[in-house]
Amino acid sequence: MDDSHQDVLLQFNAVTAELIAAEKAAGRPAGSVRLVAVSKTHPAERIRPLLVNGHRLFGENRVQEAQAKWPGLRQDFPDLELHLIGPLQTNKVREALALFDVIETVDRPKLATALAAEMQKCGRRPHCLIQVNTGAEPQKAGVLPDRADLFIIDCRDRLGLPIEGLMCIPPVDEDPSKHFALLSALADRHNLPMRSMGMSSDYVVAVAAGATHVRVGTAIFGRRS
Repeated sequence: MDDSHQDVLLQFNAVTAELIAAEKAAGRPAGSVRLVAVSKTHPAERIRPLLVNGHRLFGENRVQEAQAKWPGLRQDFPDLELHLIGPLQTNKVREALALFDVIETVDRPKLATALAAEMQKCGRRPHCLIQVNTGAEPQKAGVLPDRADLFIIDCRDRLGLPIEGLMCIPPVDEDPSKHFALLSALADRHNLPMRSMGMSSDYVVAVAAGATHVRVGTAIFGRRS
């Protein structure tokens, strides 16, 4: 392995150890929380050491960037699992369904309708998560909490989308635990198993709140140079 990428593996191992400790502290079984290594803005050569080491779950923010990196990596590691964790434009739905195994950012009726129509055409049905804007921040994507119940029902019952869970990004200046609690309660209400919550700064809190997936980028890959 190139020495310049050894740091990725060291940082990944540190995050993994902290995740295991957080599961134990929360009284949860080892391995009950899956680590999504967020590789956005980082080149394929920084991702490959983790794949060689056995990690298979990654997150990307942009369809176009992922298209440039992941088809080649998937040829070498066909069992990898790729999540879209950034906003999805309706004109990128076809490409997203071809590339990603999970789409975590279903956040509005127009997108949900486009996904359902394209799934009918292509026959591919990746798991979908609904993004909830738990802090009702005007600049942030996600369905508002007071509209989430109806949106979940519409996506599942009318459109037939494979909705498996929820995702949120709490406001940076607030205690994340109340946002994680809100998301968990909403997921419970609709019997949704997947809860994607927690990032580099707050994933330990998310584990205690019931996260099934944590999305960690900076703590593993460092900041983009």
